[in-house]
Amino acid sequence: MKAKNILGFPLVILMSMVISATFQSCEPDDNCTSGDIDYKPNIYIYPKEQIDLNVKINFPLGGEILTSIPEYGGGWNITVDANGLINNEYRFLFYESIQPGIWQKQYGWTVEKAKLESFFRENMAQYGFKGAEIDDFIEYWIPRLDKSELYVIYPQTKEIIDQVISLEFSLQPENILRLHYLIKGTDSKNSNLTAPSIEGFKREGYFVTEWGVIL
Repeated sequence: MKAKNILGFPLVILMSMVISATFQSCEPDDNCTSGDIDYKPNIYIYPKEQIDLNVKINFPLGGEILTSIPEYGGGWNITVDANGLINNEYRFLFYESIQPGIWQKQYGWTVEKAKLESFFRENMAQYGFKGAEIDDFIEYWIPRLDKSELYVIYPQTKEIIDQVISLEFSLQPENILRLHYLIKGTDSKNSNLTAPSIEGFKREGYFVTEWGVIL
């Protein structure tokens, strides 16, 4: 699967050092952070029948795509089968981007490293992800979340993501599920952290799902 052979973090981080100079810095108590990299968002598309589709990513507050599969250019022009296969080759669209962040840090969970896989499997299913979508996340991220024994995880839902990274479809999906996790290693549990309420997602009609991670 070509979409899994992505560029490694070192190249992306090097690129971010150049691009991040375009963003103003924010103080720790501000509602934003400067030049946040959104790693490996995967966009899964499920039309009711085969469609030709143009997909664009916009950055309302400023930003830039760092890498993409297939090549983004000025937008993806793709053919998507009813089973979600893109251009007879890809199971999802992949990109990484840098943009200012307005991520929420009020709601979330503190999870031990040893329990991350079971947590994400259950949590993503509660939000509405299924099957290969969850497996792709687990396969990529669990081996990379190994620097701390404890992680604090803040979910960013569609309403928040849309403010900094918006998706534009030539044929608008009936339902869109977007969930990006802001993940930070920590030394102690955050007693002030409140678990969010989770709304389910209707995987009906022509729909799109997307997950990503901000470190």
